[in-house]
Amino acid sequence: MKRISLILLTLAAHAAFAQSTPSQAPPKLEKIEEFADDSINVTAKPSTEGKITDRRDNSGNVTETTVKSGPSTYTVRPAHPVGTSLPGDATSGPLRGAQWTVLEFDIGKKKKKTDEEAVQDNAPPPPPPTVK
Repeated sequence: MKRISLILLTLAAHAAFAQSTPSQAPPKLEKIEEFADDSINVTAKPSTEGKITDRRDNSGNVTETTVKSGPSTYTVRPAHPVGTSLPGDATSGPLRGAQWTVLEFDIGKKKKKTDEEAVQDNAPPPPPPTVK
């Protein structure tokens, strides 16, 4: 019992010694050099990574996202769960993958004529055939 009280007494003395009052003197501060105010313009680089376009319905939900990155173009659409199932449930449908745009054709646009075709179009028509 005496040992325990002796240990507690020494611990209390150490705790009281460790809790000293802070000094009233302010802390020493270092002076920071002042710099001239040079105007710095930060501009963002034009994005060459790609272009992302979202389509939304009238309530603001994303219905389709089209991503153009370099020569590749793909479209991602959300998978809407059936009924009250949550995404990931056994009753919900599988995840939708991205739909890649492989080839696009400009059917409705007129072709630009090359120089050779323009020369052929401007040439006078051939003479009519002669009858013998």
